[in-house]
Amino acid sequence: MGDRITAIYRVRAEAAAIAARARAIAVEQSVEMPLSAIEDARVMAEIVGRVEEIADVGGATFAVRIGLAAETVGDDAGQLLNMAFGNTSLHDDVVLADILLPAGLRARFPGPRHGIAGLRALCGAPGRALSCSALKPQGLPPAALADLAARFARGGVDYIKDDHGLADQAFSPFAERVPMIAAALRAVAAETGRLTHYIPSLSGDLDSMRRQVGLARDENLSCVMVTPMIAGVGTLRALVRDFPELVFFAHPALSGAARIAPELLIGKLLPLFGADAVIFPTHGGRFGYSETTCRDLAAHARALGALPVPAGGMTLGRVPEILDFYGPDTMLLIGGSLLDAKARLTEETARFVRAVAEH
Repeated sequence: MGDRITAIYRVRAEAAAIAARARAIAVEQSVEMPLSAIEDARVMAEIVGRVEEIADVGGATFAVRIGLAAETVGDDAGQLLNMAFGNTSLHDDVVLADILLPAGLRARFPGPRHGIAGLRALCGAPGRALSCSALKPQGLPPAALADLAARFARGGVDYIKDDHGLADQAFSPFAERVPMIAAALRAVAAETGRLTHYIPSLSGDLDSMRRQVGLARDENLSCVMVTPMIAGVGTLRALVRDFPELVFFAHPALSGAARIAPELLIGKLLPLFGADAVIFPTHGGRFGYSETTCRDLAAHARALGALPVPAGGMTLGRVPEILDFYGPDTMLLIGGSLLDAKARLTEETARFVRAVAEH
């Protein structure tokens, strides 16, 4: 690849039109102007995108490989997405399927700091899959969320995260919610000898998130969650850079709006940008990802050292099936179906924890 990024697109087109369509994408994703207007020889030779390959994959769809100049990216995560798919994402006949980085550019995106090993170490689980649940619904005050967290923790779950819809709302301000939940989990740990780790969800602009991280650190929390497609991938990278001691979970909300293949966006890019764990909707739940997409996404994440966290409508009865599919380097996230146990939440959580540990 040399000093070129290779962007791979799936393009819907007639066979007679695909060559011209591929050239148009190459220009749009590099110089975004008529080539006839370019007078600089270096720009023509080194910056203009090049069509490297066109392959018919059936169904009037083609895999198009385009080489883009790595020097147009620097070490900016947002600029990498911009150069690979910025304008072309506005065309509904194209999906960004993959990005291959040259070695020099790949080195600028070192990936997760903690990843699978760090998440295992936090809860003292060197070999088994990990368990996680979520605090829901929105609208509950901090005390009610703290009570839920304590009940989950008494069931022995490894991690508890905020629902991604929990932000800094008046009914549950971050500055009140986080200390109360953290205190509840410490109290349970004093009873049981085992700490369940809390993952608060960061929201707002970068300044707000920095303040929220400060509050989380004041409570000696080890993990936080970011939604990169809402906050921005540059925000994720800035937080990972500035708070190296923290474990970062990436939530997939809004990822589907980007028309980037999830196995690329969630499985490869978010770990490259620093996510230690990536949450994604597993097959057979309330979202439409296929088994192949989920398997590839999880494999990409693990290859970069990040922990895959399948979620999205998972039930306790599916735990053996899901673990057979993903294997032990996985964190299973079950939220709503545990909460549906209501008064038996702790008992149902304990069943979940046993099912994960004993599989």
